[in-house]
Amino acid sequence: MATYTLPELPYDYAALEPVINPQIVELHHDKHHAAYVKGANDTLEQLAEARDKESWGAINGLEKSLAFHLSGHILHSIYWHNMTGDGGGVPLAEDGLGELADALAASFGSFTGFKSQLTKAAATTQGSGWGVLAYEPVSGRLIVEQIYDHQGNVGQGSVPILVFDAWEHAFYLQYKNQKVDFVEAMWRVVNWQDVAKRYTAARERANNLLLAP
Repeated sequence: MATYTLPELPYDYAALEPVINPQIVELHHDKHHAAYVKGANDTLEQLAEARDKESWGAINGLEKSLAFHLSGHILHSIYWHNMTGDGGGVPLAEDGLGELADALAASFGSFTGFKSQLTKAAATTQGSGWGVLAYEPVSGRLIVEQIYDHQGNVGQGSVPILVFDAWEHAFYLQYKNQKVDFVEAMWRVVNWQDVAKRYTAARERANNLLLAP
């Protein structure tokens, strides 16, 4: 039985227009995200077979494959919910987003400073990767991470709460090679209510990270 399954989109393919066209959403979810789910499940089966046979010649590749596909599945699962056709703007206290707004200001100096850093992190990824806002439980602050592929350059224990997909498959059909234009447009569909819920959940679970027995 498969361990991981492809989640359904929380909206239809056209819901994010004009920022992301329906063709991209369909291909991105139904093909690319689905491939990461399959890759994670296939790798788990291969690892089980290696254990049964005590055959570890491919262990390095299998562990890397699991990290790649599983991280791709997790980040995409967050990505779809991080967006809404009614999104964008700035998180404000009057919208019930005061704690998130305060955390962004405390961690980055201002919302503008945060937005600039995440934009640059996503737009300047070399090759394939992500720009990510994450809760870092050791310091209790928010940080921006520039993730290579799906799993590289990540601080252990940090919890992603807002993710910008900077892989070409996320934008090329519509934005061609203008990654920066896509990243700038992404701010118009950010679902701040979803980001705030993830921030609250990450803070509540911060003590789950056991730094010392």
